[in-house]
Amino acid sequence: MKRLVRFLSPLLIACLVAASITPAFASGADSVPLIGTADALQATSASHHRDQIRQLLTREDVQQQLLARGVSPADVNDRVAALSDEEAHQMAEQLDNLPAGASSVLGVLFGVFVILLVTDILGLTDVFPFTR
Repeated sequence: MKRLVRFLSPLLIACLVAASITPAFASGADSVPLIGTADALQATSASHHRDQIRQLLTREDVQQQLLARGVSPADVNDRVAALSDEEAHQMAEQLDNLPAGASSVLGVLFGVFVILLVTDILGLTDVFPFTR
């Protein structure tokens, strides 16, 4: 048994080392080039940004505004397709940071309501009769 272990141990070690070295040489000149994870994620990200921009531009109200300004939907699609990955990323980021239509007004009204409610609970004001 000891002889078998002495014989198989170096053989097993050599096989494991050879198996770990092989993927390093997998990308030869005649094989298909490997794509890194970062490149794959960047391509997926750019595609997602373009889809996000197209989704916004296909809304009915946006289409009406574009047509009112003399821009055809085909021109818009061509321009979105012609965007570089960096431009698509910047545009999608700017679209994400734009405020929604009435969200700021609703936020202010909600803030005023909460302040009046808290001051009414503390007894500083007498605005809401249901706080007693």
